[in-house]
Amino acid sequence: MFEVYGESVASRFLLGTAQYPSPQILSDAVKVSGAEILTVSLRRETAGSGGGGRFWDLIRELNVKVLPNTAGCHSVKEAVTTAKMARDLFGTDWIKLEVIGHHDSLQPDVFGLVEAARILSDDGFKVFPYTTDDIVVGERLLEAGCQVLMPWCAPIGSAKGPVNPDALRAYRGHFKGIPLVVDAGLGRPSHATAVLELGFDAVLLNTAVAKAGDPVAMAKAFAVAIEAGRLAYEAQPLEPRDMAVPSTPVLGMAVFE
Repeated sequence: MFEVYGESVASRFLLGTAQYPSPQILSDAVKVSGAEILTVSLRRETAGSGGGGRFWDLIRELNVKVLPNTAGCHSVKEAVTTAKMARDLFGTDWIKLEVIGHHDSLQPDVFGLVEAARILSDDGFKVFPYTTDDIVVGERLLEAGCQVLMPWCAPIGSAKGPVNPDALRAYRGHFKGIPLVVDAGLGRPSHATAVLELGFDAVLLNTAVAKAGDPVAMAKAFAVAIEAGRLAYEAQPLEPRDMAVPSTPVLGMAVFE
């Protein structure tokens, strides 16, 4: 259980809704994942579209919290406008804020991100910013009104997993008491376990499940891996050592001459 913007969330698995082979597979994957929060792009839910209406019906049937996403926005103006449209359409002031700055890596434009976060926070939005693992940027986002941070562990859809574990460890250590969700770049359940073991509160992913050979089975695998990672963190795992340490005590052992 973790708390974000005053709401308690039992599942540490936030799941995206794009690229699934079929609506039924999406529905089944969400159910086995146990996810309580789903990200939804405004482009998927187009006003006046029959297909969009059916998709929205499916999301409502799943009885989950919707986190609209400004995916694909490359400027502050575009992200803010999209967020306001999403609030009207989905009836929520929650928004996953993306302001993309690099076309190939989809790395956030952190300057535009902070500016957009401040505008939206001042307008009453509860902003979930997709950001880098830069601590200074994280500080600026908190100053802008964000109460949660969502650093990447690798470029969106890359499936590389944590490419800089030391940076993530430092990020978690610096932002004590702040809800932290690792967003983007997770490809395998073991990646989710690794970041949960570092003390992150949750993970958000889409492609690793939606594009798997069996999305439903992969959603279940991630759910189990996330639970394992959190349990390991709470159990306080051993830190890596440079030297070998015998597991069997040598004191009191028989000595043969």
